[in-house]
Amino acid sequence: MKVDPERRLRAIAGLTVSIRLAVSALVLAAILLTAALSSLLWWRTAEATSRQLASTINEQIVAAVRKEVSAIVDEARAAHTAIRTLFLQNVLDTREADKREFVFLSQLQSQATISWVAFGWPDGSFFAAHKLGDRRLEMMEISLTDHAGQRRVDEYDVVPGDIEFANRRFEPTSFRVADQAWFKAGLDADEPQWFRVTEHATGERPSIAFAGPIDVYQERQGVLAVIIEYTRLARFLSQLEVGRTGTAFIVDGSGELVAAPDKDADELHPARGDTTLLPLARAALDKAGEAGRKEAWRSRLISGGAAYEVALTPLPFPGWSLATVIPEAEFLGPVETTLRRLIFGLAIGAVLAALASAMLARSVIAAPLSRVVGELRHVEAFALEQVRRHPSRLKEIASLSGAIAEMASGLSAFRKFIPADLVRGLLRQGVEARPGGTVQELSVMFIDIAGFTGLSERLGDRVVPLLSRYLDVTSEIIVANGGTIDKFIGDAVMAFWGAPQPQDDHAARCCRAALACRKAVAESGLVDDLGQPLQIRIGINSGRMLVGNIGSELRLNYTVIGDAVNVASRLEGANKAYGTHILIGETTERLARGAVITREVDSIAVYGREEGLLVHELIGIVDGEAIDAEAIGWIADYERGLAAYRARRFAAALADFEAVLKQRRHDRPAELMRERCRQLASAAPDADWRAVAALATK
Repeated sequence: MKVDPERRLRAIAGLTVSIRLAVSALVLAAILLTAALSSLLWWRTAEATSRQLASTINEQIVAAVRKEVSAIVDEARAAHTAIRTLFLQNVLDTREADKREFVFLSQLQSQATISWVAFGWPDGSFFAAHKLGDRRLEMMEISLTDHAGQRRVDEYDVVPGDIEFANRRFEPTSFRVADQAWFKAGLDADEPQWFRVTEHATGERPSIAFAGPIDVYQERQGVLAVIIEYTRLARFLSQLEVGRTGTAFIVDGSGELVAAPDKDADELHPARGDTTLLPLARAALDKAGEAGRKEAWRSRLISGGAAYEVALTPLPFPGWSLATVIPEAEFLGPVETTLRRLIFGLAIGAVLAALASAMLARSVIAAPLSRVVGELRHVEAFALEQVRRHPSRLKEIASLSGAIAEMASGLSAFRKFIPADLVRGLLRQGVEARPGGTVQELSVMFIDIAGFTGLSERLGDRVVPLLSRYLDVTSEIIVANGGTIDKFIGDAVMAFWGAPQPQDDHAARCCRAALACRKAVAESGLVDDLGQPLQIRIGINSGRMLVGNIGSELRLNYTVIGDAVNVASRLEGANKAYGTHILIGETTERLARGAVITREVDSIAVYGREEGLLVHELIGIVDGEAIDAEAIGWIADYERGLAAYRARRFAAALADFEAVLKQRRHDRPAELMRERCRQLASAAPDADWRAVAALATK
């Protein structure tokens, strides 16, 4: 059969038109399908995100409550242990009223969550210190021998930093400590334990008590109880934001309410928080069973036609659980409304975009395929500068090429403004800006210029260049040895090792830095206004100290605080008395032993402390420059003399210190010890004499 060529051409033309229509329809269908899938994905993602938000809120609340309950339990145990220790060590007698009152009141003031500190004697007598909110305290005593059925109450006003006596009254009471479960169990127990308490001398107040016996010289003196009223928990819960209408409850294992949010609750005002959602919490407890008492449990409950997210989490106190109840509509309602609007908008936009795309596709497909192929080959070869702008609708290819080039240029310029190594450094050294810290064993160093006060007075503002050069030298050494510079205080430099990056050898690093600082200052050529080389004094100590972001809400400082820090500062000043350059504490010497060369100088009581502290002079580093063994043989002579001095063998000690001075003519510690031995040899000390030197100044 012969086919007409003209008919074939018309068929081809018709086929071409059909392809264009098919492509347009395909583009339209693709856009609509994409819009529908995108809307569905957004819906699912938003719903999951909302539920995750609710979960995150719940986790934050749980963390806060667990931390608070742990703190309450720890504070109660700490207060009980502190008072019990005073009794056991016979520092405080149970019948010493003045001391007892002071100790009990001090515990109430120092522990914010404690409501009562109470003590019951075996004869039924009772004494307690009790908070009356945040601004008043009361002390009460019930003596069954002198005032049967009557209690004496002294009230105090809490003023900043102190308390003031307000009034005293006597009033009848039916309270008997001998009837209390915590007292009866405590008399028969060996260790303190927790009790649930309802009845108090002031009336019924739900509470928990940490109570246990007090024995002195194996004789039971009575029972000590530290009591926390539930109102303190209610006030804490009121500070938590459980959404707009959600609530958090603390319940015990039987579902009984322990605390509901109430910002006004305290020892004077019973908790009257909103318990509307409490039945849901109890229903969750019943549904969870034992699983909800042992581990975190979540469920979705329906009540009154509304859905609620209920979470149960065990708390550190035995049998207690935290129940959070959040209406589902609170976090899903706005999302659903927004998503409906978004879907409606996406649908309209998709239709309009599909129509515009179909029209654009027609125009683009109508362009000659040869030009499309040519442009594609330019793109394939990445010769974007050769892409020509066509008068047709394909000119966007050239614009895209230009946009890509501008983006590359912009990125190159951005790298010049913010170098990559700087960014990496910031990420490595970043510390989260949140108040708080942790107790760690660290080493801290204080550096000071000898005679700086007089030097600054003589030089005036001319001291600035000298001070800047000195700080540059010491700072460079500290950083090179892995130290963290805490602050500059005039001419003083404070630095510490072991944080924020852990360092197992923090004591040795600190000692190496100290010796390097002294050497660097000596070699720097820094001199004072009299032409004398600048001299520095260094104090080093190691121990457990608080490290972290310390400060106010407006300003934080990453620093260390604690007694070990104060001792390091005192050791820096002690150099002046002993004529030394670097003094280190006994903990530092122990941690760095084997890496440093030291001599034990003395046992001193630094300013503000009574107990003796072994102090060592830092001489050198074991793996540093070679040190002749004979050159430091005087160390053994000195420490032998020190041992004889402490053993009251002053004549032998004097001979050893004389031997040191023959080798080191101007060794100031040996001169001081020689003078002490001479004085003590001529006038023997009494039996209470201790080989501890007290420093009268900082």
